[in-house]
Amino acid sequence: MTEKILILDFGSQYTQLIARAVREANVYCEILPFNKPLPADPSVKGVILSGSPFSVNDDNAPEVAVRDLAGQTPVLGICYGAQLTAKVFGGSVERSSKREYGRATLHIGQQDPILGGLSATSQVWMSHGDSIQRLPDGFHVLATTDSIPVAAFKADGTTQPLYGLQFHPEVYHSIEGKKILKNFLVDICGCSQNWTPAHFVTDTVAALKEKIGDRQVVMALSGGVDSTVAATLIHRAIGPNLHGIFVDNGVLRKDEFQSVLDTYATIGLNVTGIDAKQRFYDALAGKSDPEQKRKVIGGLFIDIFQEEAHRIENVSMLGQGTIYPDVIESVSVHGPSVTIKSHHNVGGLPDTMHLELVEPLRYLFKDEVRRVGRELGIPDNLIDRHPFPGPGLAIRILGEITEEKVQLLQAADDIYVKALKKHNLYATVWQAGAILLPVKSVGVMGDERTYEFTVALRAVTSVDGMTADWAHLPYEFLGYVSNEIINSVRGINRVVYDISSKPPATIEWE
Repeated sequence: MTEKILILDFGSQYTQLIARAVREANVYCEILPFNKPLPADPSVKGVILSGSPFSVNDDNAPEVAVRDLAGQTPVLGICYGAQLTAKVFGGSVERSSKREYGRATLHIGQQDPILGGLSATSQVWMSHGDSIQRLPDGFHVLATTDSIPVAAFKADGTTQPLYGLQFHPEVYHSIEGKKILKNFLVDICGCSQNWTPAHFVTDTVAALKEKIGDRQVVMALSGGVDSTVAATLIHRAIGPNLHGIFVDNGVLRKDEFQSVLDTYATIGLNVTGIDAKQRFYDALAGKSDPEQKRKVIGGLFIDIFQEEAHRIENVSMLGQGTIYPDVIESVSVHGPSVTIKSHHNVGGLPDTMHLELVEPLRYLFKDEVRRVGRELGIPDNLIDRHPFPGPGLAIRILGEITEEKVQLLQAADDIYVKALKKHNLYATVWQAGAILLPVKSVGVMGDERTYEFTVALRAVTSVDGMTADWAHLPYEFLGYVSNEIINSVRGINRVVYDISSKPPATIEWE
């Protein structure tokens, strides 16, 4: 039985970072909305209460039964979770006279296992408008900052250990924050830190064998790390009973269709490649709105996938490379969020295909998927690939899609990506790609006047894609790539570099 930590989410932007920090300590955890009934699960070793955009004094402030939780398992409240804990037990939480956001210095006033190994003063990250003004009876202060009297506290009279932190230990700017979390996980909750890629592979393959048995599974593959790792795990469990389908939608990168099929062959996956380029070009003709392009590609892909799946006898299950951020984002704490871009809904295909779902990566983050892929022996060129959007180059060609434009962008993008690898820059960025703009400008080549397209180069640094900064690539490198594209790709005479961060911009242009 895998031990776990539950993280109750009150809607904080940092909740996923808490989960990632727990996983980095080799402890398994799951995020649950605060209003979902907690399962009676003996494997739960502790509970973490997240932050929240709410104030605990709001009329509609989210609540959980902290008293009951503290009677069953160790509890750690972070920011809002700490304030809620203090209020529930009779303390006072009020609007701060001075809001505290950003870096602060933590002063440890009393030693405790949760603060073991920390410096006497340590930088932490604050993000709150309320402060705990008075702790409940039976609680005591462990640490303060220059601005607030209660930065960390502990309850004395509860059945299980109960702690609160006014700051965010999970973020990068809390220098020793992950040490605090590890202390809670190991010293307070008694977790054994046995959540490793090897452990995950062994357990998952065994579970897949039991779940699938001798049934047939069909799966759409994209050449990306998520679908490849998921397929490899399923293949380990059931061998040729997994039927992979890889569709060339006409907007893949240059030569990607054949190179990905070749890689799948070396791994030993049972994959059928479908050349459907022309069907996609025909369906995209005249479409320039990005959402319309996404829907055309997604809808036609499902049609083609269904056609091919029906050729396979006795298929009853559908494999998917769904990962944990997809699952978390599909379960909103406070109702549906505004649609920034449409994407494949979690579990969307089974509604139309009536197949049982198999999602071996459902509880992994992206970096964990890569570690599992290495454990499985998947080649580095697949594991280390940058994220690539489902609609492919269609959303990197602004405006209408034509085969000619696709070929132009494929050539430019290929030069850019190969140059990043040649100059040892590919691994330093999270994602990179070229964008073909619907802009033509005058140029001069030799004695001839040209009137050709403009390409924008995009490269960002990020941890998980939720936020991103533009990559500060060397000027010399950008000059080299620009010359290579303009000199090699007839139809492009101008190259620009995108220096927008996310937010406010997105990583992709459409």
